[in-house]
Amino acid sequence: MAHPNAELITHFYQAFQRLDAEAMAACYSPDVHFSDPVFTDLNGREAGDMWRMLANRAQQFSLTFDGVEADDLTGRANWVATYLFTQTGRRVENRIQARFLFSDGKIIEHHDSFDLWRWSRQALGAKGLLLGWLPPVQGAIRKQAARGLAAYRSGSLKNLS
Repeated sequence: MAHPNAELITHFYQAFQRLDAEAMAACYSPDVHFSDPVFTDLNGREAGDMWRMLANRAQQFSLTFDGVEADDLTGRANWVATYLFTQTGRRVENRIQARFLFSDGKIIEHHDSFDLWRWSRQALGAKGLLLGWLPPVQGAIRKQAARGLAAYRSGSLKNLS
């Protein structure tokens, strides 16, 4: 029988496979901290909104996951997302290692790691191949993602009014 936190991770990624961002966000504590090479510091609702935005925009999306392990405090998993990066029309296969911390049956920290240069080569083509390893280019990728999330969040808040 799997540890309850391993079941929580499995539930999270099964929801992701269905692009059910509400179910994903429900796995998080209200004060969750999320980070990855693009979204480096998201807290609370920002993390759930990132998944809502990504699920809403996903095209030709598929996800697999394995290596789920967890105990009372920590967990990990590997996952692969394959999708169409709509800004360039290029297909991306992103291989991610996830680490988790838990409290009271919820995820309180979620850290994803992946090779941003590898991602940029796929998503951006020649520009990513030649320049994707440079800190200014990676910074531009982060800024563009942050702007996209901010725009998504402001639109979502307007829709709630």
